[in-house]
Amino acid sequence: MLVLESFSAEDTFRAGQQFGEKAVPGQIYALMGDLGVGKTVFTQGVASGLGIKEPVNSPTFTIVQEYHEGRLPFFHFDTYRIEDIDEMEEIGYDDYFFGGGVCMIEWPERIEEILPPGSIRIKIEKDVSRGFDYRRITVAEEGDIRGEKA
Repeated sequence: MLVLESFSAEDTFRAGQQFGEKAVPGQIYALMGDLGVGKTVFTQGVASGLGIKEPVNSPTFTIVQEYHEGRLPFFHFDTYRIEDIDEMEEIGYDDYFFGGGVCMIEWPERIEEILPPGSIRIKIEKDVSRGFDYRRITVAEEGDIRGEKA
């Protein structure tokens, strides 16, 4: 397990950028955290690290946004509104997960049962006792960083 500290949105962006620079085909990032902790900022950093120049925003109403201009295809999921795993089947999630690109999945708890082994779990948390902009970014290679195998 790896723990990173961020003291600003710029730090969070740079952390994501480093992940994007190191990403390999088939990489899946499961990104957890409450509303407003910086998941989208981290994701924008990953996109930047992949060489994507176009604006990256949360795909809340479309479930997935596709970006093809970087060194690898990038698929940004927001599964917050998923009520039934069949909705993921309908969009052909396996083509994204196993298609050779990089997937970033916000709210992966909603689709935990279909996340492939090897998904990198990232959790971003606030700690206001350390400052308003402080974020703790916890990274685990396997398992559920909420307490199970990591």
